[in-house]
Amino acid sequence: MTETNRPDVEAFFDEATNTVSYLVRDPATGKAAVVDPVLDYDQTTGKASTASADAILDAAKKKGADIVWVLETHAHADHLSAAPYLKQVTGAKVGIGEHIRDVQRIFRPVFNIDDVSGDGSEFDRLFADGERFRIGDLEAEVMHTPGHTPACVSYRIGNAVFVGDTVFMPDFGTARADFPGGDARTLYRSIQKLLALPPETRAFMCHDYKPESRDNYAWETTIGAERKNRHLVDADEEAFVVTRKARDTALTAPVLLLPSIQTNIRAGQLPPAESNGVSYIKIPVKLAS
Repeated sequence: MTETNRPDVEAFFDEATNTVSYLVRDPATGKAAVVDPVLDYDQTTGKASTASADAILDAAKKKGADIVWVLETHAHADHLSAAPYLKQVTGAKVGIGEHIRDVQRIFRPVFNIDDVSGDGSEFDRLFADGERFRIGDLEAEVMHTPGHTPACVSYRIGNAVFVGDTVFMPDFGTARADFPGGDARTLYRSIQKLLALPPETRAFMCHDYKPESRDNYAWETTIGAERKNRHLVDADEEAFVVTRKARDTALTAPVLLLPSIQTNIRAGQLPPAESNGVSYIKIPVKLAS
């Protein structure tokens, strides 16, 4: 692949949520996208800040980058999105996979909320599988890669692919598939789509949890290396499904699951303010039988 297909990628790691956000810049034109931005949120106090998003904006300013897209790989369950703030500051459009409609419809009754559209209109662009768009001179391709959630997409931008929550670093494994609408078999098939990309394709993770065998966090690898992912290298589809389901039963819910879902299905907007001007996150309570 030529250098004209090589985006400049800068990563921003939020250790509180183990999330990696990216500033993806076209070196030729300076046009840029931000992938999976984090809003800093303290659940114990309800306070939020834009420190992580401001770090991305500062980096963009230093590089002369013009942010024209904010790209969500899915409606995250472990952090609140800073997409609305970045949109307000830069005028960028916020995009996500078109199956966000399914996720909205799944979670509207869970939280008994009627302001969420169910048609994805909270977002500026709903991407279909295979759809292409441009970031300056860079061509971006959308790959629908469900399994973790129904709405998951990966973005192939030049010689790089941003895989969201499908696979993690090869020494850690793959994403969970036990959220509502998730499915281990679907996840396996989505991963195969990614592994069919050229082996030299740079692959960027949405999370890293640093296994005991590694001292440092890491989030960049290649598709060639991912073909040896510890959850995939010796597993066919049936074996993967059995193992993935077994692993998922032992996982606890993400700490920020409830506030994240309520916010992110609204394209990162907080729930509508009530009569006192304050937004509130709902916490469903069920008494144990």
